[in-house]
Amino acid sequence: MTLTLRTPADIRHAWIEGDEIALLDAREEGPYSRGHPLFAVSVPLSRVELLAFDLIPRRSAPIVVYDDGEGVAEPAAWRLRALGYSDVSVLKGGLSGWIAAGYEVYRDVNVPSKAFGEWVEHHRHTPSLAADEVKRLLDAKADLVVLDARRFEEYRTMSIPGGVSVPGAELVKRVFDLAPNPDTLVVVNCAGRTRSIIGAQSLVNAGIPNRVAALRNGTIGWILAGQSLEHGRTARFPEVSAEGDARGRAAARAVADRAGVARIDLRRLDALRGDERRTLHLFDVRTPDEYEAGHLPGFRHAAGGQLVQATDDFVAVRGARLVLADDPAGGGGPRADMTASWLAQLGWDVAVLEGDVSSLGLATGPDRASLPPVPDAAEIAPRDLLGLLENGEAAVIDLARSPCYKAGHIPGAWFAVRARLAQAFDRLPKGARPVLTSPDGTLARFALADLDGRAGPTPLALRGGTDGWAAAGLPLSPALDRLGPEPDDVYKRPYEGTDSSAAAMQGYIDWELELVAQLKRDGAHRFRLI
Repeated sequence: MTLTLRTPADIRHAWIEGDEIALLDAREEGPYSRGHPLFAVSVPLSRVELLAFDLIPRRSAPIVVYDDGEGVAEPAAWRLRALGYSDVSVLKGGLSGWIAAGYEVYRDVNVPSKAFGEWVEHHRHTPSLAADEVKRLLDAKADLVVLDARRFEEYRTMSIPGGVSVPGAELVKRVFDLAPNPDTLVVVNCAGRTRSIIGAQSLVNAGIPNRVAALRNGTIGWILAGQSLEHGRTARFPEVSAEGDARGRAAARAVADRAGVARIDLRRLDALRGDERRTLHLFDVRTPDEYEAGHLPGFRHAAGGQLVQATDDFVAVRGARLVLADDPAGGGGPRADMTASWLAQLGWDVAVLEGDVSSLGLATGPDRASLPPVPDAAEIAPRDLLGLLENGEAAVIDLARSPCYKAGHIPGAWFAVRARLAQAFDRLPKGARPVLTSPDGTLARFALADLDGRAGPTPLALRGGTDGWAAAGLPLSPALDRLGPEPDDVYKRPYEGTDSSAAAMQGYIDWELELVAQLKRDGAHRFRLI
């Protein structure tokens, strides 16, 4: 059996027509971030089994895989076939063929959402204030609130002085309590630009009486202006009042209606679930705590702000259907409505689930990835491995993503990217039994299944992975002498953490500002604005 080829023109035509298609980049995230088509989604060969079922829930969805000559596209395509996907092709000519066809290539990650944010600001003239002006207002104790639209974890790492954590989808729901005086200036920030723009424009679209502004260039702009950030803050939004909730619901619903968001009940949801011709994603857009306390079975967690900010982290099939749920007993809700309003403008077929659906019964606990059956594997317990390591009889290969490895790994473990596992074996001491590990051991067991027939000592998997090692009370090491060349499996985002250079941050802002011109040249995005 051979793999069919799809041309770049086929992919672009599907995007323009709104047909379902998933374009998957089988390279590691580093090379992907340096250049890819607009709606291409990063699904590295190394992690296909961990990502595919959630990103592409319909096994008959059309999938096209590519690389840039690294030789990973076809193995990834065959791996998808083995997982049960029936319509898998390879992009003719790979990334080079896409470029040769004259089509746009984009840098960075989560590009559709970031480009859309720039599109919104360009066409809707979203109001913004420079860092120096916001600092002046704060120092003067002016009547303003700073609302941080990022995930709470990002806010806790670094934040604007006095800012309050209000992740994007929570803004319209809670702004009437956070800024009850219409004379209060509301400033929305994120790390860079996108969530600041979308958050501020959400409040503008909702028609709140306050003056609203995005913090221009977010915390990056704040740092580049020479201002100091706070670290470790925990100031979250308070509980919403009945009046604030009612006003937020009414405002968000009006915005969703303007965007043409569909509203469905359980009967219609059952019909969508039964439609085998279309890909369907079900998302609960509330906070992680609310999701864990009780959510509708079959709904994955995707906090609304992040679903808009990084849609390609959750959905790979362009043209798929999305159904959003908010409070199960609340008949929809402002978070679902606001999130859906933006997804509709991003070109997605999106609906909000309405009515009291709590009678269905709720599942509890955190969101868990959908995985294929994990292969059986010969395993070794952590303390047994410790004995072999002390005697020089074993060598550990760690398949964690590189930031996880750098944070702490089994002492002496060699870092490896799964797609290049053969190279890692060449580094091991002769005669040592290879032992594969990953954070919870799952990826290691998938990787072992690739090694059938390998000569030499039979590789083992560490039972419970590195998490199991730590749970056994055994030490972790931050040493990087066995990391090898700087890994390319993860793109270092210049807006995360506190160690990015000023040049990298400025370069990121400059790149975002160029996206509108790229979209105009591209012409395949299907973005629309209300």
